[in-house]
Amino acid sequence: MEHLSIKDIHDRLDELKDWELIGHEITKEFRFKDFKEAMEFVQKIGEEAEREHHHPDILIRYNKVTINVTTHDANGLTYKDFKLASVIEQLI
Repeated sequence: MEHLSIKDIHDRLDELKDWELIGHEITKEFRFKDFKEAMEFVQKIGEEAEREHHHPDILIRYNKVTINVTTHDANGLTYKDFKLASVIEQLI
């Protein structure tokens, strides 16, 4: 799978709320009331990631969950990354 052009990346970022481009990844931090809510969100992400066969990097710090998405095989961002980010947004 080929990675997206920088123009395609920025066009797709415009469609996602508060996601940022950092290096070859898109990232977003989500905040929750407490650790339990954060973990419930992470569990939902895990289930969707398994369905999509595309797995984000997830960092959990108490009530904050940071998601980083990239396609390692393509050495950059692909349509799969933006599809997963969109799915994650729908979990909120």
